[in-house]
Amino acid sequence: MIFSEGLTTVAYIGAIILFILSLSGLSNPASSLRGNLYGMIGMAIAVIATIFGPKVTGAGIPWIIGAMVIGGGVGVFAARTVKMTQMPELVALMHSLVGLAAMLVGFASYIDPGSTASATAAEITIHHVEIYVGIFIGAITFSGSLIAFGKLSGKIGGKPLLLPGRHLLNLIALIVVIYFGYQFMHAQTVDAGLTPLIVMTVLALLFGIHMVMAIGGADMPVFVSMLNSYSGWAAAATGFMLSNNLLIVTGALVGSSGAILSYIMCQAMNRNFISVIAGGFGGGAPAPKSSTGAASGATAEPAGEVVPISAVETAELLREAKNVIIVPGYGMAVAQAQHTVYEITKLLREKGVNVRFGIHPVAGRMPGHMNVLLAEAKVPYDIVMEMDEINDDFPNTDVTMVIGANDIVNPSAQEDPTSPIAGMPVLEVWKAKTSIVMKRSMASGYAGVDNPLFYKENNRMLFGDAKKMLDEVLTALRG
Repeated sequence: MIFSEGLTTVAYIGAIILFILSLSGLSNPASSLRGNLYGMIGMAIAVIATIFGPKVTGAGIPWIIGAMVIGGGVGVFAARTVKMTQMPELVALMHSLVGLAAMLVGFASYIDPGSTASATAAEITIHHVEIYVGIFIGAITFSGSLIAFGKLSGKIGGKPLLLPGRHLLNLIALIVVIYFGYQFMHAQTVDAGLTPLIVMTVLALLFGIHMVMAIGGADMPVFVSMLNSYSGWAAAATGFMLSNNLLIVTGALVGSSGAILSYIMCQAMNRNFISVIAGGFGGGAPAPKSSTGAASGATAEPAGEVVPISAVETAELLREAKNVIIVPGYGMAVAQAQHTVYEITKLLREKGVNVRFGIHPVAGRMPGHMNVLLAEAKVPYDIVMEMDEINDDFPNTDVTMVIGANDIVNPSAQEDPTSPIAGMPVLEVWKAKTSIVMKRSMASGYAGVDNPLFYKENNRMLFGDAKKMLDEVLTALRG
């Protein structure tokens, strides 16, 4: 032990302050680098103060350092090899590890006879409640995050799995969990308590799987942020089990910030979290297309014909424009086209064109996905605007370029009250003088909803791989 209990407490307070400053910095792209730095320093202080604090014996330090080396190696490998398009599934996978840690700590804390050796009856009861709730939250987070990883990576289909009587199944499972919780709290021995604990864990794992399988593809960005919240509460539960105040506060910060972000994203989709949990829209197989591109057999087929455009014609429109708004989507991420987008933006701005970016809160597969990609390509922060900041400017825009986005620019949200996305706030790109949509095909978006934007008179379709097409646009602009 190097740190006394008092010095450890002071270090924890310092780490908590740095974590709060980190969250504050991460709320804005311009200060996100500083926010990350605060977070890293705070975590380094927390880890050092814990390892060399009064609760860790000298014999345990080599094991802890060995585990940190292995875990750090995995983290460095992931950071260097995972592509930006794989970040959403990586985040989901990391959330699952937090849930797994909460489960393992809960079982270890229950089995360890020293955890309640000198505790009173009331303290033992409270400790057992912490264990039961902590494992329950951890198990849901673990299995739910793994399913989210599968959906985001394409290993599991985005279509929601809506079992008959699923709400009744969930209610029965909850009643069983409460019943076994009662059995667990009244168990006279550790062995007797393990049975209800294991049954609850299995039910929680199944509930996590069932809950996320019912989430539609279009709702996955919301649920990724909610899994972030779950992981925070799992960490807080682990802090209670270990009597670690820093872990409690840090978990509460992550849990509450994730919940707030989920609320903001639900507002951006005109949804509520209960409806998302109940089985969100999205992921259904799109209706087959007719020769004109409209969904055959649909109740309200889009009117008009698709008008294609070439890369050279696109460059001419951009060259003659005074105001341009670029709306990036997941297609830009898949094509890794953000660097070419930056080169086009830089060239147009040098020619005096006012270029800005419109970002929808749920663009991509996770919160802030597009912002991260644009920041990686060194697009200036001050021209990257949120939906609410830029939506009123589309009528005064000469050209709007939509790169791989679909549902977030779908006018059905405003024009078709029967649409599954009716009422969802969208970027009103069709109000520009000319809108250009870049897509590989006429396929519907992640929500499985057809898009009338493609058939509007002032819209043009630039078909092909986004990176290849943008390279051709860049070459034409330079020529």
